[in-house]
Amino acid sequence: MRSGELAALEWKHIDWKAGTIDVVQTLVMAVKGQMLIKEPKTKNSNRKVALPPSALEELRDYYAYRAKERDKLGDAWKGNYGGQERLFVFSHADGTPFHHNQSYHWFRKFLKKNGLRYIRFQDLRHTSATLLINQGVLAKIISERLGHTNITTTMNIYGHALRSADQSAADMLESLFANRSKVKNKTP
Repeated sequence: MRSGELAALEWKHIDWKAGTIDVVQTLVMAVKGQMLIKEPKTKNSNRKVALPPSALEELRDYYAYRAKERDKLGDAWKGNYGGQERLFVFSHADGTPFHHNQSYHWFRKFLKKNGLRYIRFQDLRHTSATLLINQGVLAKIISERLGHTNITTTMNIYGHALRSADQSAADMLESLFANRSKVKNKTP
């Protein structure tokens, strides 16, 4: 997900039974520093993203933690945003939304604290896409997960990884042919 999509994610957008997130809004910075919730970047950015069971479990634990925090605050809870109550997944302890760049700042601190090489927060999307390509996931599925307008966008951005995956496919074919010729040569 894009950082603005993460910042605007609400608990109601998680379908616990289906194991999906509905990406239906993004948080953007408007004039005078005001944050607004808007439609995602493109028509295709409105999407469902499936989560692995381990991520759902982590989110369940985090939800329980946040619910306790909210209960402790009582009247100090400020989860009303834009005239309606919003329960953001990622927000300040009082329920006010994070700035859409907060994920970048948190991630940078996380990398430093753990002695990891610096990459941009946006690079997590690229890493995810590249890993999926290398696992043989169809480019169309990856394109839909990323919310790209069309598969051409995905192909243009990740063409290098797709070419590498194509070479891996050719190597697999080679090993199949090599094994087959070994079996042929062993027969009397």
